[in-house]
Amino acid sequence: MERLYPMKFQPLFKEKIWGGQKIKNQLGMDSYPLKNCGEAWLVSGVPGSETRISNGFLKGNELNELVEIFMDDLVGEKVFEKYGNEFPVLIKFIDTNDYLSIQVHPNDEIAARRKSGYGKSEMGYILDADPGAELLTGFSREMTRETYLSHLKKKSLKEILNLEKVRAGDAFYIPAGRVHALGAGILLAEIQQTSDVTYRIFDWDRVDAMGNRRELHTDLALEAIDFRHYPSYRSDYRKQENRAVSIVDCPYFTTNLLSFDKIFVKDYTSFDTFILYICVNGSAEVQYDREKIPLTRGETMLVPAEMEKITLLPKTACEILEVYVS
Repeated sequence: MERLYPMKFQPLFKEKIWGGQKIKNQLGMDSYPLKNCGEAWLVSGVPGSETRISNGFLKGNELNELVEIFMDDLVGEKVFEKYGNEFPVLIKFIDTNDYLSIQVHPNDEIAARRKSGYGKSEMGYILDADPGAELLTGFSREMTRETYLSHLKKKSLKEILNLEKVRAGDAFYIPAGRVHALGAGILLAEIQQTSDVTYRIFDWDRVDAMGNRRELHTDLALEAIDFRHYPSYRSDYRKQENRAVSIVDCPYFTTNLLSFDKIFVKDYTSFDTFILYICVNGSAEVQYDREKIPLTRGETMLVPAEMEKITLLPKTACEILEVYVS
């Protein structure tokens, strides 16, 4: 059997009522014939939306097929024991030309009880934001169920939600249960649990081209919501050149920022997990043994768990999100 190698993916594109053109115009991804491409799924094991390998001898194979064949050599022993043949994280780019619905995601317990697979905790890393771009995340003050329901009835939820102005480089961890909504003019990378379960609470009364409103899940959402107020909703970090800096470290994934303009050697000998690289700025070559694979802005790469050393060779100043499951 041939050796595993760093793998790239063919994205899956999703039409969204709130989607725009930044995935195509800024990241160079061909989403034709979609008019409003809101999401590019880069690495996915979601049933029915599995991404396929785009390079090497495994080209054309779906991600979950590879997990089934290569098991812990691909994802790591502990990861395979916990998740089996399902790849545990989902990577997307999201482009917003309008506000997304105000929504919430269930945790693992609620999702299992409702036979919806895993829950959905996620994080977003802003690649680009128009002047004045904003998002909603969490409540702006201590909240009760009764106050929430009153504002839901009056369609004034935005008045009780925490609003954040955003710019490139900002990051937000959104655990299951946190009410949130992305605003217009944002391009971001999203790292999340492998789940496609979203409870839509309020959709701004908009309609599609046929005059139909999207389904709401206000009752399902009610049990999932975390009504607590938190002092901060940003994932604060300080970028350091030629070093890995932690952005989010949660039970479902760890995300670091690698910012480098020199050769960067990564030693994964002590890691029992796959590594994902998401290039968010610049370009580099990923070297293993004597082979080099280019990685440019907008591309994602899976480094198998069995690979112990990777050398990153910058072609320009480069920024890569490094993602793995601890």
